[in-house]
Amino acid sequence: MTDEQTAADGPYESQHEPTEITYSEQFYPARPSSLRPRARLRPQRPARPPERGGDPVGTNPEYVAWLRRHSMLQDARDLSVQLTGQGSMWQNPFARPNPKAAVRAAPVWFTAYPISLITRPGHSFLGTLADPDLWRTFSEIGIRAVHTGPVKRAGGISGWDTTPSVDGHFDRMGTAIDEAFGTEDQFRRMCQMAADEGGTIIDDVVPGHTGKGPDFRLAEMNVDDYPGIYHMVQIAPEDWHLLPTAAPGCDSANLGTEAEEALEKEGYIVGRLQRVIFHDPGVKDTNWSATGAVLGPDGVTRRWVYLHYFKEGQPSVNWLDPTLAGMRLVIGDALHSIGDLGSGALRLDANGFLGVEKSAEGLPAWSEGHPLSEAANQLVAGMVRKLGGFTFQELNLTVNDIKITSEAGADLSYDFVNRPAYHHALATADTEFLRLTLTIALESGVAAAGLVHALQNHDELTYELVHFATLHKDDLFTYHGVEVTGAQLADHIRAELVQTLTGPDAPYNAIFTTNGIASTTVTVVAAALGHSTLDNLTSRDVRQIKRAHLLLAMFNALQPGVFSLSGWDLCGLLTLPRERVGSLLATGDTRWIHRGAYDLMGYQPDADTSGSGMPKGHSLYGSLPAQLADPNSFASRLKHLLRVREETGIATADQLEIPPVPHPALLAMIHRIDGTGQIQATVLNFGSTPVSGAVASEHFQPGWTVHDALTGRDIGVVDDMRAVYVELPGHDGLCLVFRV
Repeated sequence: MTDEQTAADGPYESQHEPTEITYSEQFYPARPSSLRPRARLRPQRPARPPERGGDPVGTNPEYVAWLRRHSMLQDARDLSVQLTGQGSMWQNPFARPNPKAAVRAAPVWFTAYPISLITRPGHSFLGTLADPDLWRTFSEIGIRAVHTGPVKRAGGISGWDTTPSVDGHFDRMGTAIDEAFGTEDQFRRMCQMAADEGGTIIDDVVPGHTGKGPDFRLAEMNVDDYPGIYHMVQIAPEDWHLLPTAAPGCDSANLGTEAEEALEKEGYIVGRLQRVIFHDPGVKDTNWSATGAVLGPDGVTRRWVYLHYFKEGQPSVNWLDPTLAGMRLVIGDALHSIGDLGSGALRLDANGFLGVEKSAEGLPAWSEGHPLSEAANQLVAGMVRKLGGFTFQELNLTVNDIKITSEAGADLSYDFVNRPAYHHALATADTEFLRLTLTIALESGVAAAGLVHALQNHDELTYELVHFATLHKDDLFTYHGVEVTGAQLADHIRAELVQTLTGPDAPYNAIFTTNGIASTTVTVVAAALGHSTLDNLTSRDVRQIKRAHLLLAMFNALQPGVFSLSGWDLCGLLTLPRERVGSLLATGDTRWIHRGAYDLMGYQPDADTSGSGMPKGHSLYGSLPAQLADPNSFASRLKHLLRVREETGIATADQLEIPPVPHPALLAMIHRIDGTGQIQATVLNFGSTPVSGAVASEHFQPGWTVHDALTGRDIGVVDDMRAVYVELPGHDGLCLVFRV
């Protein structure tokens, strides 16, 4: 490792004069100096070789002590006492979310994925993200924040040894930075570099689960309050016959539906949940698994059943155990990221599944939209705001749930409402479903300015359509002139997405369990354009793909809220051939085909893999420096788009209306600019052929001059019917502003 390491920051200031703190001052270095990252909030233990005396069993005091020292709960204890009683903890407002202020401070994000980034030679992932050249390039394009993705230790512990992550480092097992990605000092240096360019760093906290690390192993041994971290129940030996036997080499076994029902009848667990996420017959039939026999320090051998909404290696955190151990663990992790490392914000991952409660006989347990999730989110988000940061949530639930959590929880929410809908609009050249989802959000009070509108991230293209498939499954919606139930509508939209974007017509994409489609944005576009293979794309094909890709960027950027994109988008990556990630696909997780390695800056043009071993994907667009030298490249066009976004003030505008349109491929979004009251309209053509027609809105005034900010030309005047006549080529858009 050749990254330079920064010196420790100055000492904690003993006093801070109260001032009128604005929300934007939460960012380092603008936040009060007492909240700047301070080195080593967590006590540093002397360097020494790992203590590995004796067998790794519960009756070995050295093993138990070793697990304690490396546990997240112990780190949380050490961290929290460093901040308690400090006046600096009361200098920031924390009661209510402030989405617009968060958007003003960080309007455009780059979403990284640590194992896919090809780094500077001799530099770590975090060292590369502290590269001044990279930040200058980001700044030139208009990117103001970096979401690092999970970089802390993840996976599990088996005996004395660590085991790999089972979910892309979202199975956290420690607060320390994973050495595969860099060091804590490199993280702080990255935060400083971001601040120097007027940006911020967004880290992750996972309130919903951990990995099977030291905390889970101590819980299995029934040590102190560690079992209180998890939804886990000790099974009496006389009932072990109800439990499945773990396969050789495994430490747990998923319950079948019969075992789940039997344990519910015996009063051990709440039984089946509202849905089985990542359902895979014979692999994950339920959300519960049974441990093997585990020996504790007291000499007693126990077996447990534990809850995991996601994978078996991600035991769920219990937010209402009498010990409050789970809450303390999660809060400690957040304290480390904001108060110690210097992050300006945190993503709350899996935060919609923090409460589970037994329902009436015969019904599934209440596991989604539970009030405990709302309360837990308020606690985590409030603590982060007290520290001077903000939070955003990835909550793939109903619009109703997003509305409720936005009132006191996270400052921003990921736009799962419209994400599958805009892909559907491109795939079908029909925006009716997209107009429906936008209208539902608007009428429900889920403000566009409080959402993170994204292109690709590390996950699949979600198409669960939870709003329609669950709470509103029996409600009637009008679609193409016919009344259908929410469940029918969800099934229809999913079927069209699968038919157009996967299968024989697009074999380079893949279905991911029941959750969605594994794809890059480019391969979504390629499938929508009718390419059944990616092996012989011509330069004309690439231009068409780039044009439609920019259309999707327009949809996400030319509306209020955060605009987020990834390295896969910036480089125009294709999915990986399956044979290049065959070992990763063996578990059934098809998402690995869209996580190919990318080289943002042309650091290592001859590299075949990232430092973490991810195969390099095929890039249609090339590195950012090369693209910025070409005014017609994706990055250069994106740079222009983001400049228009900033100049017009769309990011913090209010969305007013999704009006009717004269052509199925058209979409119009009407906004009022915050502060000035000026009306702005985004008009997009999701079809590949030119369209024209009049777009009317009650917010338009006759006689207004209509100006397209993207091209810099006037295109007409609002007529007496409050309408604007527009002409749009295929896969193009207008950013209309109005002059009296």
